[in-house]
Amino acid sequence: MAKLIAVYQQPKNAAEFDDYYFKRHVPLAKTIPGLRSYEVTHGDVMGVAGKHGAYLVAILGFDSMPAIQAAMASPQGLATAADLANFAGAGVELMMADTRMV
Repeated sequence: MAKLIAVYQQPKNAAEFDDYYFKRHVPLAKTIPGLRSYEVTHGDVMGVAGKHGAYLVAILGFDSMPAIQAAMASPQGLATAADLANFAGAGVELMMADTRMV
């Protein structure tokens, strides 16, 4: 399995972020071909020293890194990536990696 991890920074208005993210962005992202799972954090993101600067972390599962690359190059993936500008003004960091259970 491979994961695409999106780390969203603290928005200026959390209620507006949540409304847009869950009503518009998530349904759009769920149309990405090859998406196998979609998890998001709930509540504060914590670090060892306390509350982290990240507001929300989304973890999207795919079969492989090539599957992520194909998914993100699809019309749905491109539309989802373009949608980030509509609500993630505080910043978002995207990471991708192969994963394995240990």
